[in-house]
Amino acid sequence: MSKRSELLDFALLGLLHEGPAHGYELRRRLNEALGAFRALSYGTLYPALSGLLDRGLIAQSTPTGQPVPAAKTAVKTSGRNRIYYEITAAGKESFEEAARRIDTAAYEEDGFGVRLAFFGRTEADVRLRILEGRRSRVEEQLEIVRTNSSRSRERMDSWTQALQRHGEESTEREVRWLTELIDAERRHPTDPGPQP
Repeated sequence: MSKRSELLDFALLGLLHEGPAHGYELRRRLNEALGAFRALSYGTLYPALSGLLDRGLIAQSTPTGQPVPAAKTAVKTSGRNRIYYEITAAGKESFEEAARRIDTAAYEEDGFGVRLAFFGRTEADVRLRILEGRRSRVEEQLEIVRTNSSRSRERMDSWTQALQRHGEESTEREVRWLTELIDAERRHPTDPGPQP
């Protein structure tokens, strides 16, 4: 299974952990809230849901709460025929196991955003390690941007220089933001998160 597929499975289980949803709602929420899936198609979503069903991590039901026969996987667009997906006990266990896992994908742009979206269900020590890993990754990126910028500044026109400054400032802002989150996490590891 690819890292992107694992990330999608994690995100779907995380969303279904909040309550049952139909495919359209899941796609909308993935597109709106989780940047890694802004262009997610139904051609990607439904095979992922099918894989979760096959592994017993989610189940299907109708709006009335009746189980859907295993052979019925097509989704009609009218509200009364829509199939809802809900997380199973095995799915909750799988989500919690994945939320505890720390690997390099948790520090990358897409993986970090998805993991951060579910920090409310992630243990404090894991949150802290992911935040620190992400900050380290962004600091490395910042150093590369600064090095490349200083080497090629004299060859750039003013527009390219402005774009590079913007990139550098954006990366510096992300480092500051991550540092604030890390400091808050260290002060209050049981706190539900940063204030909006």
